[in-house]
Amino acid sequence: MHVRRRLFPKVRVTILEPVKLEVDQGLRGRQRRAAAGAALYQVMSDLIFRTQRIDTTVLKRIIETAEERGIARLAVEDPVTGQLSYGRLLTAAAVLGGRFSKLYRHQPVLGLMLPNANGACAALLGLMSAGKVPAMINFTAGAANILSACKAAEVKTILTSRAFVAQAKLGLVLDEVGRHVEIVWLEDLRATITLKDKLPRLWHRSRPLAERRADDPAAILFTSGSEGTPKGVVLTHRNILANTAQAASRIDFHSGDKVFNVLPIFHSFGLTAGTLLPLVCGVPVFLYPSPLHYRIVPELVYASNATIMFGTDTFFGGYARTAHPYDFRSIRYAFAGAEPVKASTRAAYMDKFGLRLLEGYGVTEAAPVVALNTPMYNKAGSVGKLMPGLSYRLEPVPGVGTGGRLSIKGPNIMAGYLRAEKPGVLEAPEDGWHDTGDIVTVDKDGSVTIQGRAKRFAKIGGEMVSLAAVEALAGELWKGSLSAVATVPDERKGERLVLITDRPDATRAAFVSFAKAAGAMDMMVPAKVRVVKSVPVLGSGKIDFAGVTALAREEEALAAA
Repeated sequence: MHVRRRLFPKVRVTILEPVKLEVDQGLRGRQRRAAAGAALYQVMSDLIFRTQRIDTTVLKRIIETAEERGIARLAVEDPVTGQLSYGRLLTAAAVLGGRFSKLYRHQPVLGLMLPNANGACAALLGLMSAGKVPAMINFTAGAANILSACKAAEVKTILTSRAFVAQAKLGLVLDEVGRHVEIVWLEDLRATITLKDKLPRLWHRSRPLAERRADDPAAILFTSGSEGTPKGVVLTHRNILANTAQAASRIDFHSGDKVFNVLPIFHSFGLTAGTLLPLVCGVPVFLYPSPLHYRIVPELVYASNATIMFGTDTFFGGYARTAHPYDFRSIRYAFAGAEPVKASTRAAYMDKFGLRLLEGYGVTEAAPVVALNTPMYNKAGSVGKLMPGLSYRLEPVPGVGTGGRLSIKGPNIMAGYLRAEKPGVLEAPEDGWHDTGDIVTVDKDGSVTIQGRAKRFAKIGGEMVSLAAVEALAGELWKGSLSAVATVPDERKGERLVLITDRPDATRAAFVSFAKAAGAMDMMVPAKVRVVKSVPVLGSGKIDFAGVTALAREEEALAAA
């Protein structure tokens, strides 16, 4: 099959390459057609990815989209400042970029600590325009982790907002951080901008102020810290644009779509998938600052007529409990990532809203999307098929019978890590391969199923037990509640399990009965079930496993004392 397509008004792409669709001729007619359709779908998504431009910068790509779709087209909106067209967004970015260039001439990296809002997008693009690298500060991480992140990325200045800090009650955190890093208030910075500053930038909004290349750093994000100290992850412009191209090859955006992004932009899912992907594709973004407002978010989804949502199982579960069945009437796609989706959450969305939650999988180091389910090819329990352009390999794990430890390689894999122990020193992935630390299986259709993190397997009596599998049982037993499992040392068996849950009536006896009925191994039953008021959760929506482990071991230490 020869393919010749013109995908964009300004880019003519000719591909002359024979494509072979291998289908088992022994299959029945309907099965054969389905197999051929799946093979063609894979070929076309690979083709769409390969024909998208990633050898430029993020800002230049957004400028190209604005020129192609119309400078007056809606780009971003939030519930406080309203709507910004591409033209107004790019003008704001150019004005802010001019100030950043002048004030921070000798600082290549600037911290950005802002909530999801129009101003955050303008500041982010302004930093890129000025040739600066934005380090996306996780404001929920606490002063110690923020300072560790600043040390790793050599951040000397953090840009933030007085109104935001007051609203989020971050004053004490900023007081501590401000002893080591300069805090700059954007309200004060904006007050110094005059009409004389704005007018020249109006004519220069169609090009960045500083020239950068595709392989230059575009942003620094930080790992969630769910299992330890956060690491800086340096993503290049090519990394981010490759990942937006990969996702766009699987999601059929159209002119009537609108993305509702409630995931914070300091999280790679919220930055790339929730913000930059739609801006690159010409899809408006509605930004909301807190995913924890479980009653407000569904109402805003309804009012904004959003068609695409990104979230985590924790957040989607919260919305399901409070939303009216009609609130999500306009949603076409609801993508869940960052943590496993419980069967109970998936069932709640189908029963209450008639929506299929599409589970994906990503890691910050991959900018972040690695695999994704789609309406055409969705396999419940899996995280979908790997993104086009990604290679993978599975390393055997002793004690784990099926699957292996996943390593990936492709154009979206990070430039490298930054660590607080070696500030500013980039640790590039060896030969371009990134070890995800996740144990997965890949079936014959290419669907990936996560067995658990290698660090989140317990060795009990010589057998490997997945903590994620135990948590899945708890999720089925106590639907709508949050549960997490930690390990504590055991002299006889090596390790034992402690389950932390916010279910008030949770007992170990109830878990034992349910596990036996489900046919689970005895080793999957926790030695103890502890009820807490709230299970530790990170701002990204993931369970804070380091916090859960601390809770479990704290009680053990008290009991021993």
